[in-house]
Amino acid sequence: MKKLIIAAAMILTVAGSAHAKEWKNVRIGIEGAYPPFSWTEPNGEVKGFDIDMANALCEEMKVKCTLVKQDWDGIIPALLARKFDAIIATMDITEERKKKVAFSEKYQHIPARFAAKKGTPIELTTEFMFDKRIGVQRATSMDTYVTDNFPKAQVKRYGTADEAYLDLKSGRIDYVMIDSAAISDGLLNKPGGDAFEFVGPKLNDPRWFGEGAGIAMRKNDTELKAKFDAAIKAIRANGKYKELQDKYFDFDVYGD
Repeated sequence: MKKLIIAAAMILTVAGSAHAKEWKNVRIGIEGAYPPFSWTEPNGEVKGFDIDMANALCEEMKVKCTLVKQDWDGIIPALLARKFDAIIATMDITEERKKKVAFSEKYQHIPARFAAKKGTPIELTTEFMFDKRIGVQRATSMDTYVTDNFPKAQVKRYGTADEAYLDLKSGRIDYVMIDSAAISDGLLNKPGGDAFEFVGPKLNDPRWFGEGAGIAMRKNDTELKAKFDAAIKAIRANGKYKELQDKYFDFDVYGD
């Protein structure tokens, strides 16, 4: 009986190995509209921290990667439809998203913040936010946070962060709530940005903002997840991660 059990286990192991995918080619979904993590040049080339991270991880995994540009609000459906195999687009690892996709270990963790015209007061209460106009990028953690916490606010949802910044500058909204590094790069450090500032505290409650940003994959692609997890650890250890982050940030974006 013992020999039969061992033989059966060996057959299952061989069968599992036969179905394991080697992953020599990986298609990665990127956004291209969320500087400094990703933006699109006039010639169509996409650049940014997420793009450099994708290339570094692919090099570490010794796989050929193809980057596929995709609008944010359709990025998870496109992954599930097999338009690409992974998403590297500053996607927060949240419980709600984990119902649909698997995530790698985090590769960065940056708090969200509100920004507004200088001198604008803010209180993170339902009463204060009554009828306030708040801009968020559609289908983000910030969208969920504002919707859950300020049900009486006027939530304006945008396809890109840049669209929200334009409406803030024009006075059509009172606040934007976006990743703090993205606000610095896309609003505060741009011409005219000195008229605006961060307001309120840094926000990173895991109920809305998860455990940091990770790489999203289909749940059954366990070998790919293992490869990304190992590659993240490797570039953190060999100094490549710090080299990349120092191109874009003056602080540790990996977080605690």
